Amino acid sequence: MHILPLMKYSLAAAVLCISASSVAAECVPSPWGVDDEIGAANRVNPERTLAAAQLIKKGESHPLGIVLDPNMPAFPPRYTALQVVQPNQHFGADPGFGWDADYNDDVLQMWLGTGPQLDGLGHIGESGEFYNCNEGSEFSFITGLTKLDISGIPPIVGRGVMIDMAKHMGVDYLAAGQPITSDAIKAAMAAQDVTVGEGDIVLLHTGYTDAKLKTDPQLWGSSIPGITNEAAVFLAGLKPSAVGADTWGLGAVPPREGDKVYYDHVVLLKQNGIYILETMNTGRLADESVHEFMFVLGQARLKGAVQMIINPVAMW
Repeated sequence: MHILPLMKYSLAAAVLCISASSVAAECVPSPWGVDDEIGAANRVNPERTLAAAQLIKKGESHPLGIVLDPNMPAFPPRYTALQVVQPNQHFGADPGFGWDADYNDDVLQMWLGTGPQLDGLGHIGESGEFYNCNEGSEFSFITGLTKLDISGIPPIVGRGVMIDMAKHMGVDYLAAGQPITSDAIKAAMAAQDVTVGEGDIVLLHTGYTDAKLKTDPQLWGSSIPGITNEAAVFLAGLKPSAVGADTWGLGAVPPREGDKVYYDHVVLLKQNGIYILETMNTGRLADESVHEFMFVLGQARLKGAVQMIINPVAMW
């Protein structure tokens, strides 16, 4: 995979934020109990799932995962390498099936935090501490997480909402680094008659990936529009199951002056147990003004994994 360098500022700022962080305040255990490992997925329940199913009126469905291309930029040192092979068939070798067989297999080596992805609760912590007061040193191992890994996340099924920030700001796409404040989100919700209920899945449409991934991959991989730190707090207060956007990160890169880069991850994942969905394919929803839909996600359940490439489905 061709890796494009991300903006030096973002990496330096990330290191600066970590090194400059003060001693964390005393941790408050999860409202779902001191042993909870699935966070806001606890908000998924039969009543909300049944209500979401009632949103399917036309029988339309749409893949929310963009196509993952091994050549697309990724946050260094992440990469994707795919090989297609014909095992035991090279040079006319007989695979032993007893008939003239032809088949392809594939071998994939990649970082799971590339392309359309789910960030699990073991992804981001602060001062060594992760969701529900878990110390990273006690569960983070090179062979996999022993807590907070994505294999324990149940299907996230519920009401999805799309907030069209590009339309609200009168543009086809937001600019690189453009901040999205809580006031802007509130105004867009009011203008588009969007409400967010507990357990919903919230997706922000910026138009940025549709506009820039193919036409300017260097810019796309270096800087993104995104939410401010205070907007992350606002979104967390709505008590969703997950928050996502059509960008490779959720917060603006570089961050608004005074904000911490990637700190939206701390607010949502660590402090509130809310999952993050990145590089979501929201273009069709925006084009057709689909602001409310049934959202269905069942990620691959790889034991010990921190993140996972995903393709959720929107149905309406």
